[in-house]
Amino acid sequence: MSFPRSSVSSSSLLDAHGWDSGWAADFAPHAARGLVPGRVVRVDRGQCDVATAEGIVRADTAFVTPHDPLRVVCTGDWAAVDPEGAGDPRYVRACLPRRTAFARSTSSKRSEGQILAANVDHAVITVSLAVELDLGRIERFLALAWESGAQPTVVLSKADLVPDRVGLSYLVEDVETVAPGVQVLPLSSTTGEGLDVLAATIAGGTTVLLGVSGAGKSTLANALVGEDVMDVRAARDVDGKGRHTTTTRNLFVLPGGGVLIDTPGLRGVGLWDAEAGVGQVFSEIEELAGDCRFHDCAHESEPGCAVAAAIEDGSLPVRRLESYRKLIRENRRIVAKTDARVRSEMLREWKRMGREGQKAMELKRGGRGR
Repeated sequence: MSFPRSSVSSSSLLDAHGWDSGWAADFAPHAARGLVPGRVVRVDRGQCDVATAEGIVRADTAFVTPHDPLRVVCTGDWAAVDPEGAGDPRYVRACLPRRTAFARSTSSKRSEGQILAANVDHAVITVSLAVELDLGRIERFLALAWESGAQPTVVLSKADLVPDRVGLSYLVEDVETVAPGVQVLPLSSTTGEGLDVLAATIAGGTTVLLGVSGAGKSTLANALVGEDVMDVRAARDVDGKGRHTTTTRNLFVLPGGGVLIDTPGLRGVGLWDAEAGVGQVFSEIEELAGDCRFHDCAHESEPGCAVAAAIEDGSLPVRRLESYRKLIRENRRIVAKTDARVRSEMLREWKRMGREGQKAMELKRGGRGR
């Protein structure tokens, strides 16, 4: 990985990285202390690279290492850094409050949150067409993207591997059914198909590239930046997976304006307090639920269930409802680990389901005895 050469002058370097009047106002108290602003472009091993008005500087994050893993210094943060001449390395003394943040739960048994990118406007979910589409995984990424506050876009990469235009259009339609309100764009970094559309979509603001290993994120990053800033390795033919060529999150200035954050391939896409994001992904189910007879309808066997009626008439696919239920349950389990009220609600629900199950078994046994 290498940082691209830039023709941006030092006086406008902050602007190129997304600096605006709002950030300047937030930074005023730190400026009064003699600190200088900069945007974090890379974090590794307790230190980070920060883009300041004078260029990229190396800074230590020891003074802003909180116990909460969601508050650690992250790529995309705006930082208050020691001025020039304060030593080597300098120190990040504080970070400005984030406007948006892309977070997921870790794969650890402790189910901690992990911040992936900060102050993001666009989330580009990269899905390889070299392997079979996993609609459930796309829904997960979308839920996290909506929850972060960013506008998601789904890029179907390696579109050149699907020469049949009709077949490609069907794949796009399949993804559009699980991505309401989201642009779905077939793209090939090899032929250039779709690159101009994506570049125009993300021009201005901050964009984060997301996806599993082998989805083509690093190749796409190189194409968007216009230089080989990321190492690329071929994906396996068997399952389309690649080795993790990207091991840190890196921020680059785009030639058409805006910045891009590339991320390592994600093995796990765990939700992290993403109830609103899940609702956005499954907006048609939540709209139907508003017409159910009971406000706490579980959409199973209740009378007057609008969701069940949509399943019955075929307007709502069973797979969508099952995926919705799965993500809602998973998200509630994550939230319950830190929210006593949610834990109490879940316990009551489990007890209710247990009582209903017991009654059903008693009725079943009684019917056999007659």
